[in-house]
Amino acid sequence: MSASGGTKAIVAALAANLAIAASKFVAFLFSGSSSMLAESVHSLADSGNQGLLLLGGKKAQREATPQHPFGYGRERYIYAFLVSIVLFSVGGMFAIYEGYEKIKHPHEIEHWYWPVGVLVFAIIAEGFSFRTAIRESNQTRGKQSWKDFVRHAKAPELPVVLLEDFGALVGLILALGGVGLALATGDGVWDGIGTLCIGILLIVIAIVLAAETKSLLLGEAAGIEEVRKIEAAIVDGDTVTGIIHMRTLHLGPEELLVAAKIAVEHDDTAAEVASAINAAESRIREAVPIARVIYLEPDIYNQGEAAKGPDPEASPGGPAPAPAH
Repeated sequence: MSASGGTKAIVAALAANLAIAASKFVAFLFSGSSSMLAESVHSLADSGNQGLLLLGGKKAQREATPQHPFGYGRERYIYAFLVSIVLFSVGGMFAIYEGYEKIKHPHEIEHWYWPVGVLVFAIIAEGFSFRTAIRESNQTRGKQSWKDFVRHAKAPELPVVLLEDFGALVGLILALGGVGLALATGDGVWDGIGTLCIGILLIVIAIVLAAETKSLLLGEAAGIEEVRKIEAAIVDGDTVTGIIHMRTLHLGPEELLVAAKIAVEHDDTAAEVASAINAAESRIREAVPIARVIYLEPDIYNQGEAAKGPDPEASPGGPAPAPAH
């Protein structure tokens, strides 16, 4: 996995979640707090999620095969989607069930110092993990808002870790609030309410992650800036006079397919066109290094056909006109 995949952020989150999960489970055994049990399962689910992200990154590095000629870059999208399912089913649904049971059958929290101490420790550890994810994300986020970064990032790992860590921090605060109110009032129902809120939060985050990774799985085009760079690189103003139409598709976070029909002069020789295509491919790769699979088809621009507007059943720009006799 490349540095942009956020490996450092994933490893930091994995280490934090494993330590936190162990401490939360110990606190649950001593205190009987349902919030602690839900949070320990949440941390275990998060640890599994980081394992899935690392596994997806490893599998994505496999070489292309005749059966998969474009490689395995989308493995990272698949495993990121699995993370959202795990977060929904294991984390969110379990927390909602546990919260419901606690509200229905509340009991007093025993040895209060265990859950409170563990929650404070967990907030510190998750804060460190979240800080690492933010720092790694800032290297690729640029001037985008955090919302736009999560929505438009082509590498799924950093948005997943960011949302997981954010959800974990908010969940810990909810758990601390639930335990605190249960201790202050002597009513264990508050512990159940805190657990229920944690479950709802995790499900909301899981739905957001599922929606974003589904879009990546379906296939997303290059970003606006990358498209502009590619368009500028294709046209040389000499042999390649314009772009009739172009399509881009991410084969993986760091691999882009570019397919374009380019306009050439009708009296150019085959050798001149072939040389122009090779030169254009070189310019594209220099402008956008992740453009690794490029198909350029020469054609003669037909202004009359293009003026008719887009036709989903025909190539934009229309077919080349028949040669004059």
